[in-house]
Amino acid sequence: VQLQASGGGLVQPGGSLRLSCAVSGRIRSIYGMHWYRQAPGKQRELVASISGAGTKKYVDSVKGRFTISRDNANNTVYLQMNSLKPEDTAVYYCNADIWSQLSRRGYWGQGTLVTVSS
Repeated sequence: VQLQASGGGLVQPGGSLRLSCAVSGRIRSIYGMHWYRQAPGKQRELVASISGAGTKKYVDSVKGRFTISRDNANNTVYLQMNSLKPEDTAVYYCNADIWSQLSRRGYWGQGTLVTVSS
């Protein structure tokens, strides 16, 4: 099982980016899917989650600006980020709770860097 994240980059304050994370491999089912971020010198924090049923949760600092969604047919989770702020600068990681051929556990993507700067 592999998670491939993409979509990061450099954006000006107030701009937008859309992150994607595609899951591949021998999968039976994908449960919760999540986006985390880790800024320099800080701990990794959970930014947004979406359950298998589509229930969404966000950290307070991104509510109203970020939207998490998933495409179950293509095993992909997205994070639409609008009104970006310099404090959103971080490496963003996707994580998913996956039932593979062997077991059920969490898997991590490789991270994609988001830099918000003028």
